[in-house]
Amino acid sequence: MAPTQFTDPKRKKLRFRPFKAMGHFRKLVANKEDTEQVFHIAECLPSKVFFDQAKAFCASDKGRALMENERYLPALLDDHETLLKLPANSVAHAYVAFMRREGLTAAGLVEESERVRRPQYGDQMEWYGHRLRDTHDLVHVLTGFGRDALGEQCALAFSYGQDRGWTAFFLAWAGAAEIWRRVKVDAPVFKAVGEAQRMGKAAQRIVEQDIRALLAEPLDAARKRLNIPAPTQYQIAHQRYRARGIDPYNFLAAPQAA
Repeated sequence: MAPTQFTDPKRKKLRFRPFKAMGHFRKLVANKEDTEQVFHIAECLPSKVFFDQAKAFCASDKGRALMENERYLPALLDDHETLLKLPANSVAHAYVAFMRREGLTAAGLVEESERVRRPQYGDQMEWYGHRLRDTHDLVHVLTGFGRDALGEQCALAFSYGQDRGWTAFFLAWAGAAEIWRRVKVDAPVFKAVGEAQRMGKAAQRIVEQDIRALLAEPLDAARKRLNIPAPTQYQIAHQRYRARGIDPYNFLAAPQAA
């Protein structure tokens, strides 16, 4: 059943706590697979712009239709057998290949988010927040940003360009600074993150797409329709890392890493 109210009156109002967010970020830097920290950071960095965008979408005809008719996204996205029945050049095939290559599941991201043990309200704001969470890996697929350190920061910067949420902004730029600090190479780290942010702002918002229809689209056509070009600065950064004998997916093994 679709939620009927945007916010439950029992919802606790979140406070802006950047120093606490930094503490969670340090834990994430120590273990980039500890994605639970991302959800703690999100609670420390609420955004009114994000709130307003969520409210407007949930009140729209398209938002209401998706709330009423769309299948639970993690179940849809983890049904690889059904997704692979779609055409070979589709977003669905690219998504399944990405998730299998990286050893990821949509249900796994849900599990990470639930470790924070937040109260469940069943309101529209919660539905919208879950939708942003569940489409994160589609951002990687549609933009071409990998799960390397820089790719993750670029995917987050793209998300900030789309949704203006402080969590994505904070993680993208703090993460970029950490990459620059650790690996002293003439790779355009900050340019790549800035380009990704501009890409997100210019593109149609992924969170507002009909995900079933999007998965069935040819990947190249979906990128064109959504106005998502190839990320040139990110690609240049990878070229420069590799020219120095550095694997961008494994900075710790890099001979030139600081």
